[in-house]
Amino acid sequence: MVDGSGGKADFTKESDPFELFAKWLKDAEASEPNDPSAVAVATVDEDGLPNVRMVLMKEFDKNGFVFYTNFESQKGRELLGQPKAAMCFHWKTLRRQVRLRGPVEVVSEEEADAYFQSRPRGSRIGAWASKQSRALESRFALETAVAQTTARYGVGEIPRPPYWSGFRLKPVSIEFWHDGKFRLHDRIEFRRNAAEGGWHKVRMYP
Repeated sequence: MVDGSGGKADFTKESDPFELFAKWLKDAEASEPNDPSAVAVATVDEDGLPNVRMVLMKEFDKNGFVFYTNFESQKGRELLGQPKAAMCFHWKTLRRQVRLRGPVEVVSEEEADAYFQSRPRGSRIGAWASKQSRALESRFALETAVAQTTARYGVGEIPRPPYWSGFRLKPVSIEFWHDGKFRLHDRIEFRRNAAEGGWHKVRMYP
């Protein structure tokens, strides 16, 4: 967020983290060369060992931040087993970062169906053809699965696989970070005790 004089606006005065995130995402959509909605998602396995990977956030509102995946993938299995996660957006050209933590829930069947049908046809075919996160014997095997799925559905509708849906992270903390000179960064964190509670804002040392 930049003020009219070309300087950095004081985002630390904001009182609603969702409104602030919307402003920062809009800035990123104008400045980032690729995928401003890309976000790192961290999960843990049954032994507590963390995993992190990049996904695309598909929507957000005051209910949380949504992304979609194969539930039989590594992240899908981990989130179903330990329904808590952390996210980190990093917009390098803006020198900004947003971190979130909180419980995770599965989106509704209606939400998942609507988003799945909005995807390109090739992506819907891929959701059926790919055994995500599992060993693949060759590229040819994947291409064969894609060809078989394409033939199976012809030109008709492609239904959403029963193992494919979305997760919604309902944050209990959201931290906004902006780069500062000499590593004296600006950081504020919004915290709440529950996913539906009120926010408490704290300014953090860099």
